[in-house]
Amino acid sequence: MVAVAQNLSLPQVLRTLVTGIAECQHVVLTRLWLFGPGDLCASCRFADDCADRTRCLHLAASAGNVRTPGVDPDNLHGGFRRFPNGHRKIGRVAASGEPLLLRSLHGDEPWIVDQQWFRDEGVRSFAAQPLVFRGEVLGVLAVFDRQELGDEQLTWLRVVADHAAVSIANARAFEEIDRLRARLAAENDYLHEEVERRHGASAMVAESDAMRRVVQQVRIVAPTDATVLITGESGTGKEVVARAIHEQSPRRTGPMIRVNCGAVPEALFESEFFGHVRGAFTGAQKDRVGRFELADGGTLFLDEVGEIPLAMQSKLLRVLQEREFERVGDTRTRRVDVRIVAATNRDLQAEVDAGRFRQDLYYRLGVFPIELPPLRERTADIAPLAEHFLRTSSRPADKKLRLDRHALKQLEAHDWPGNVRELQNVMERARIVAVGGQLRFDGLGAAASLAVERKRQRVEPPAPAAGAVKTREQLRNDERHNLEAALAACNGKVFGPDGAAQLLGMKPTTLASRLKALGIQRARRGS
Repeated sequence: MVAVAQNLSLPQVLRTLVTGIAECQHVVLTRLWLFGPGDLCASCRFADDCADRTRCLHLAASAGNVRTPGVDPDNLHGGFRRFPNGHRKIGRVAASGEPLLLRSLHGDEPWIVDQQWFRDEGVRSFAAQPLVFRGEVLGVLAVFDRQELGDEQLTWLRVVADHAAVSIANARAFEEIDRLRARLAAENDYLHEEVERRHGASAMVAESDAMRRVVQQVRIVAPTDATVLITGESGTGKEVVARAIHEQSPRRTGPMIRVNCGAVPEALFESEFFGHVRGAFTGAQKDRVGRFELADGGTLFLDEVGEIPLAMQSKLLRVLQEREFERVGDTRTRRVDVRIVAATNRDLQAEVDAGRFRQDLYYRLGVFPIELPPLRERTADIAPLAEHFLRTSSRPADKKLRLDRHALKQLEAHDWPGNVRELQNVMERARIVAVGGQLRFDGLGAAASLAVERKRQRVEPPAPAAGAVKTREQLRNDERHNLEAALAACNGKVFGPDGAAQLLGMKPTTLASRLKALGIQRARRGS
């Protein structure tokens, strides 16, 4: 009768226990309660009698053989699904750790809530045994029986309860092992992602007055647990600032977990944030730890937070306010200790005004705002950033490369619509094509002409003069020049964030088709 806990989940273990007892002759109902958090205090019928509203007995399994029509013995959601510790008979058995046997019942005893049900079912005895494992009471096992139980049956029930306590403890231990294994696997996957992301990442350079102010803001807010909202154009280094906040905080020994909100499919947001249990939806083959759980004790970085769908924002707000959530498909409420740092290149106030972003979430995220200046407004940082990208080169031969005065003037004259990320890409290309230790910045001027258009995230061809009519071939040439300029501005990148498709406001597949039709050969990135 006792389940093998290693091969069964805890609910399966509990179900096996109560159904096994219910198969015994004369058993009307067998029930098992386990200690759990006091999560239903507001609606619990015994709330007024509960001194400690943090922990109570939860009905975890039920089975039986009832005669009353319409009564489901397996129901776990009735009026007696919760008992305060020490209250009524179940609670007193748990509090004392002592068994209880009531025999020769007639159904008219004052403590019986539903006396008619007792009489209809012919209940004669009630027995309850504490579930004790290594001196700790885990819960209570109770039996309603149609025959008068004696000491022999009570002893038998104690043996069953002892085996049940061991099975429950083992099942919980295996569940914890599985949980830790899943978390370890998720953390390992995340670390692989982070290693790839951080390779060649920019440093927090602050030679300019504008960035020195940012550094000062980081120093002020980092030691606190305040939520930080980092704003600025794409490529300004918002993740670098977020990491600096984490590494200067008391949470530095904990994880910093990043979520790219712009890359998560809308249908998977809840699973990505909170995780899911096996079978929660099609394709959920195993339990998955969400990013909030992974970040417990550390920092959760919500990159591109302005991309979160409106329907998901209310759930995110609840977690930010209460620090608790449920995995998809699970009823268990989990609590986390997480510091939130968010980043966006959107104007969130404008998004609020347009009805695309919740105002209360905006206020919750913007407790301490930090605005990053674009690279064109911090020219004093261009040289040290460029030197940093050269120093972090993976090839020893590249260590000899140096920025001369002419090269530096080229860099400082550029408008940098792609900000620090563009500078990093430019330095990478210059390193690859360097000849005789000399850095070359060919094509840098072509991208500069698109600064204004890139800031609006699209490229618009110049309007023809009034009355001017262009031939089909002229229009093709205009389109070709426009697409070539967009590719130059994006360093040959077509797809994804900061790609030419995004810059032009086109679908990537459409752009790829036009490039092929016009015979434009885009250079491979990094070659």
